[in-house]
Amino acid sequence: MERAQPAAPLADRLRPRTLDDFIGQEHVLGPERLLRRAIQADRISSLIFFGPPGTGKTTLARIIANTTKAQFVALNAVLSGVKDIRAAIDAAETERDRDRRRTILFVDEVHRFNKAQQDALLPWVENGTVVLIGATTENPYFEVNRALVSRSRIFELRSLSASDLHRVAARALTDCENGYGHLAVEIDAEAIAHLVDVANGDARSLLNALELAVETTSPTAGGPIRITLDVAEESIQRRAVLYDKEGDAHFDTISAFIKSIRGSDPDAALYWLARMVYAGEEPRFIFRRLLIQACEDIGLADPQAIAVVTACAEAYDRVGMPEGRYHLAHATLYLATAPKSNSVMAFFDALACVERERAEDIPNHLKDANRDRKGLGHGEGYLYPHAYRDHWVAQQYLPDGLQGQVFYQPSDRGMEGRIRDCLERRRDAQLAAVWERGTAQSGGGDDAPARDRWLQRTTDGGSDRLAAIRDRVFALARPEPHHVVVDLDAGSGLLTGEALRHVPAGSVWARARSLRDADVLAARARDLPEPGRLSIVSGTLEQLSNALAKSGRGDRAIGYNILGREPNRVQALETIASLLAPDGVLVLAETIPRHRQRLYQLLDPDWLDAGLYDRLAAAEEAIYRTGDDPTVWDEDALRAALTHAGWTVEIATESFSAPKLVTSALVERWFRGVTDPRPSYAVHLSASLTKDEIQAVRAVFERRLVRQVVPWHSAIAFIRAVRDRVSSAG
Repeated sequence: MERAQPAAPLADRLRPRTLDDFIGQEHVLGPERLLRRAIQADRISSLIFFGPPGTGKTTLARIIANTTKAQFVALNAVLSGVKDIRAAIDAAETERDRDRRRTILFVDEVHRFNKAQQDALLPWVENGTVVLIGATTENPYFEVNRALVSRSRIFELRSLSASDLHRVAARALTDCENGYGHLAVEIDAEAIAHLVDVANGDARSLLNALELAVETTSPTAGGPIRITLDVAEESIQRRAVLYDKEGDAHFDTISAFIKSIRGSDPDAALYWLARMVYAGEEPRFIFRRLLIQACEDIGLADPQAIAVVTACAEAYDRVGMPEGRYHLAHATLYLATAPKSNSVMAFFDALACVERERAEDIPNHLKDANRDRKGLGHGEGYLYPHAYRDHWVAQQYLPDGLQGQVFYQPSDRGMEGRIRDCLERRRDAQLAAVWERGTAQSGGGDDAPARDRWLQRTTDGGSDRLAAIRDRVFALARPEPHHVVVDLDAGSGLLTGEALRHVPAGSVWARARSLRDADVLAARARDLPEPGRLSIVSGTLEQLSNALAKSGRGDRAIGYNILGREPNRVQALETIASLLAPDGVLVLAETIPRHRQRLYQLLDPDWLDAGLYDRLAAAEEAIYRTGDDPTVWDEDALRAALTHAGWTVEIATESFSAPKLVTSALVERWFRGVTDPRPSYAVHLSASLTKDEIQAVRAVFERRLVRQVVPWHSAIAFIRAVRDRVSSAG
């Protein structure tokens, strides 16, 4: 058995001679592992060991040399050429022909052989003249001839763990023959910990530093050789950093690192990263923290952040240290300079809601229709988003008891700023659709049940229509960034939020018809951009005019379905004029009652008895021909009212069609027997149809249309008006 020379370095003297003495690499040398069995059975085939320095590659080759019956020849690729390879092959052929003895050829740093040298070796490995054992610190799949790799079994040796290195140090201090067991050596705990940390998995580096520390330190008077932290720092030529991987320094440093990235300070982030790398922190631990932070602190503000960090982590796994430091720094700099958003924390709000609330039933239209549609109606009423404009349609997605709950609140940074803009507009449109439907169902009263669920998602296409109306209003109004915009009836905030987005240097005044409406709008305003620029006035148009007069006049007045709810349209328009500066512009979107959807057109004539359908159609059309009902008006009446109030006006009418879900509540509203504040559909029909006929019509609506989505047609007049010069001068 090979024995170390007394003058050899400590690392060479302590080199294990048997597998039982070998420390580390349990994944390939543990009990019953393939490599251990092959060495013990002396059945070695061609092998390539690769891994960082000081992990035992050469040591394993020497253990094989000590245990094999084959001839063992060692070459170093840095010092050897084709001539040396040829000499080794000749010796191997002689051993084979003379003694039938195998030859194991060990090539240290095999990746240093050039292509010609590797090609010269290949035929003899292939025909079995030599069994190759190569050792390399580089990935053989990239640095070694592919043909050699394909004929060899590859074993990756890993950096030794801290516990492995402590065992190596303990052996050096207790081995009386090859180590310092014959000396009285005491080493402080922080000194050995520093040597282990700086050695970073390299046993040779640890032993060289330990040797220098012991050999250059004089014993105390009558005492042992004392190795302190100062001695350890000098021996390994690296200052110790206060960094206990299980203690406060570890957690404090990673905390400073994370907070520096969160605070968008790349200089501080690089400093704390350097502290951790210098102290020997595991890079994969740092990458784990970066992967978390890419979602926790950046998220959708920059969706590429998680992809960049993942790519850097994968690159590090392929490259390793020290070059892997580039990827750590790259990922750190990307996150530190990326726009920030912690909106992903909305998930934990949702989780808290799940933990706090009782389990809510899944809405019927969201249930799986594949199994229970026919028997239980599951999935019925679901609106397929891809069938609608922009592949989106407003409908209920939350359980009934959670309607109006908002979890995700996107920031205004980076990509998420665009997401926020789109999401706010959709929420505005959904809210306005609910508001509009709730007001209609309640007849406009303040006790409308829908107002207690003001964020309820709609189940029809109303929000699509309202979004289009909103966009057309602002295209006509064209507010400038410094303007004061007046929302004449803010309702849910459909136009209010958009106005705030259009006048970043201006302000918005919004009128709410009641205190409850004002409270709802104020709650909604918390999610709108810069709510401090919004003033809410509860009450009539006159009260809005009085409040605004204290601070000036508006540049633009906007509204949706204002005039139909005012008892005197001309007077309302005169009041609106007082809100505006002389060059102010009024833009309104008004539903034209005379063009509204005819309910009889939703029915199939065959659903009613003979003749009843025709009488129903005639009775309903008569509603829109009468001149007595002030709520039934058209563009001509609207133009006349505006002109009489002193406005110069442009009107364009557009038809809208959107899907509408017919509900029992909607049918109830159509056929209720009250006339306050305005006659119901059934009351209008009673002028031409009998009570029994009206009941028959209602029964058909309930039987045929409830829970069905029908096309719903309407016409909107878009009005752009300016004050007549004569009136303004007067």
